[in-house]
Amino acid sequence: MTHGGFSDFIVYVDESGDHSLTSIDQKFPVFSLSFCVVRKDDYVASIVPAVQALKFRYWGHDLVVLHEREIRKSKGDFTWLLTDRNKRKAFYDDLNQVMADAPITIIASVIDKVKLTAKYSRPWNPYEIALHFCLERLLTFLKDHGQSGKRIHVVFESRGRAEDEQLELEFLRIVAGGNQWGWVRPDFSCMEFEPKFATKSVNSTGLQLADLTARPIALKTIRPEQANRAHDVILAKKRAIKVFP
Repeated sequence: MTHGGFSDFIVYVDESGDHSLTSIDQKFPVFSLSFCVVRKDDYVASIVPAVQALKFRYWGHDLVVLHEREIRKSKGDFTWLLTDRNKRKAFYDDLNQVMADAPITIIASVIDKVKLTAKYSRPWNPYEIALHFCLERLLTFLKDHGQSGKRIHVVFESRGRAEDEQLELEFLRIVAGGNQWGWVRPDFSCMEFEPKFATKSVNSTGLQLADLTARPIALKTIRPEQANRAHDVILAKKRAIKVFP
């Protein structure tokens, strides 16, 4: 493959739910994986400044990590959401506006673990299935945007050395053409895919955006009729959502 430099895009990945098939939470029986695809020029010019401005507005510094679970449960840096109703509404309005304005493309997969175990006697790990689907659709997106021959970085939140190494191995197997799922045989060799891992303490804006998208997409699959403002905000940004099986 001819290497033509770095891609114009970068991808940030996060998940919602766990990928265990031995103990399935009936209240949240899915695993969701969300790829946030961002053009680097947009990331530098508008996305990062908007998120930084939000943090300075509500905390006076930019060390806060926007973590969906902590925001939802009003924990850590977000405990004030419980006590100041007006400020809470203003924060959610501003956060939703940041997400609405962010020029990102979302590629996601939601695995229904109950249906998966019912349909297959020896199913693949839900994370592996979701990763396959997302990478296949990412490949199509990048080819459509003239990225053939370039190196694309896909950034995951670190889960610890052992789990990161296992995920990296599976990622590299997929892009090398191994462990194909279904009848599709995508050719990933037209560009170079490189996984990267970062902890929350790195305070990556891109990873925070991905974190804010994974659960709303999962909830829309579980309870499609339920009000879901966070999902409504990102609806227009969804390039592909694969629900399986």
